[in-house]
Amino acid sequence: MRQLAKIFAALSDENRLRLLYVMRKGETCVCYLQGALQANQPRTSRHLAYLKKAGLVEARREGKWMHYSLKKTDRKVERILGEVFTQLEDDPRLRDNMKRLEKICCSPSRYGFATPSSKAA
Repeated sequence: MRQLAKIFAALSDENRLRLLYVMRKGETCVCYLQGALQANQPRTSRHLAYLKKAGLVEARREGKWMHYSLKKTDRKVERILGEVFTQLEDDPRLRDNMKRLEKICCSPSRYGFATPSSKAA
């Protein structure tokens, strides 16, 4: 029951819901998450840490870049997240976040982001 309470606590914040929704398509660099949500790095990292602690996301480091993705969970949690994502589909703010993410990922330098796969410091 404690783990379920952590999950629902993680889902109780709008910013964390936005992060989860954006990551549902696959692994995403934290810099792109910041750009998509138009949030600063400390806020984004704090929410990602909360989601990680709740067991909903996992992180992978590649050089100086952190990549986040939804963590594989049991079927009960997957059903909960599936219903959450269904309820969020029509939210115009989330559609804007997804459009922004697609633009940033296609041409990061245009939006002031380095390419995470580059070795630039």
